[in-house]
Amino acid sequence: MGHKKSQLKLGALINYFAIGFNIIAGIIYTPWMIEQIGRNDYGLYTLANSVISMFLMDFGLSSATGRYVAKYRARGETEELNKFLNIIYRLYMLIDAIIFIALIIVFFCSELIYHNLTAEELVKFKVVYCIAGLYSLISFPCITFNGILNAFEEFLPLKISDLLQKILAILFTVIALYNGMGLYALVTVNAACGLVAILIKFFYVRKNTKIKSVKLEPKEQRRFFKEIFTFSWWATVCALSYRLIFNISPTLIGVVMTNAAEAISVFGIITTIEGYFHIITTAIDGMFISRITRLLNKENWKEELNKFAVLIGRFQFGLNGLLVVAFLLVGKEFIRLWVGDEFIEAYLSIVFIVVPSLFYNALHIMHTVISVRNLVKYQAYIQISAGICNVIGTLILCYFIGVVGASLSIGIAFIVRIALMLWFSSKKVGLDVKYFFKMCYLKMCVPVAVSLCLGFVLVTTLDFVPLLSGNAVISGFLAKLPFGSVETLTGWFAWVLEAAIVSVIYILSIWFFGLKSSERKSILGKFGRKRKN
Repeated sequence: MGHKKSQLKLGALINYFAIGFNIIAGIIYTPWMIEQIGRNDYGLYTLANSVISMFLMDFGLSSATGRYVAKYRARGETEELNKFLNIIYRLYMLIDAIIFIALIIVFFCSELIYHNLTAEELVKFKVVYCIAGLYSLISFPCITFNGILNAFEEFLPLKISDLLQKILAILFTVIALYNGMGLYALVTVNAACGLVAILIKFFYVRKNTKIKSVKLEPKEQRRFFKEIFTFSWWATVCALSYRLIFNISPTLIGVVMTNAAEAISVFGIITTIEGYFHIITTAIDGMFISRITRLLNKENWKEELNKFAVLIGRFQFGLNGLLVVAFLLVGKEFIRLWVGDEFIEAYLSIVFIVVPSLFYNALHIMHTVISVRNLVKYQAYIQISAGICNVIGTLILCYFIGVVGASLSIGIAFIVRIALMLWFSSKKVGLDVKYFFKMCYLKMCVPVAVSLCLGFVLVTTLDFVPLLSGNAVISGFLAKLPFGSVETLTGWFAWVLEAAIVSVIYILSIWFFGLKSSERKSILGKFGRKRKN
């Protein structure tokens, strides 16, 4: 157990390091990448990936893999585990064939669907679509490796391979674009690095787990098919509905708006930043499936579940709160400095999405509970409601206010999802919503409100750019740097200073207004023990 706890801690640390690396590298190279391939090509790249991701549904098999592998491991049923995975692999190959047919149909119908693209843009879209689609078909059956490694609590190889993929992708993308290889090289590099990560996971699963190929009798095959189908049917509906939010939005924008490629490029920036928010606050979710499986087998599981949900929810709300507060206060200037004024409408769009996400991400641990308890059909109802709400809202709002309307529609869908998730968690899962609302939402909203007020006063009354520009020492130092103009560097310098001050205000607000006295004592106690050691 000690080994697994250390794996969990190290895996979480590596995961956050990988996220930090990905964000920092993305901030540095994304505007350069857009400059190298062009804004419209970036929009086509975003569109192709969103279209393919709509079809990459595993019909709930990844959730089933994590759930059943954890269950069989907890019971010590190695033979049943191998039989189950044998069926899973067969199902993945079958679904892969279906996805291939769907992608072929979209390819031949692309001229009809994306009529707002020019002839040249359509040719580029088709090439990118083919490269990314081929990689997706190869990688799709390998999704099971993530579920297996999570269920076996082998977090280190999983997180290390993912980190390596990110490092290699960014490194080789920079090399390719620097040598003028363009859009097609960008897609090819990402695919190749993804295959490297898949191979690492494959060899680790094969060598370090007790998984092996076994023969199944027809009767056993029918039993497993029935059990998996019962679980995965609703997970499939859930996955389909989830694609009615982010994945389908670029296509809806492309259908409704005349300047499709340009508008989708703005939406690409929106989804990039929202994606950073999401992965930071949900980075540890998949690591708790085995722990929750054990927790739900206890006699007092409801009490334990509520404590655990509040613990994880407060952590995620606190972490996400820092990002939301910082973005509300200094996000507009960040976008201007990062990708330029032509993408500035992304600021308001991101605000409409990340503010509701602050509350939803705190509930994200309940997805794992739902999966373990085999209650996915209720989650599917929630996702269907939010997805339909978003499609209708996007078609209407995008027509009148463009990309901002698409993002406002997503924000409204998120609010619907939060309300339904709280109701469902109370009625079907055993979550004490009043307790969760009080200890997580209300308690953690106080430091968010305090830091927003103090930060707003600071940012609006003090303009650091002229202060720094007028400083001869700072201006002289920035002038000696080998990249960027003094004006741009001064802007970044001032932005970092503002963001750092806002972060300090938020952390102090969390400490005094968000944390309980017992939590403050626990943190101080840990630092005290480290100093003694």
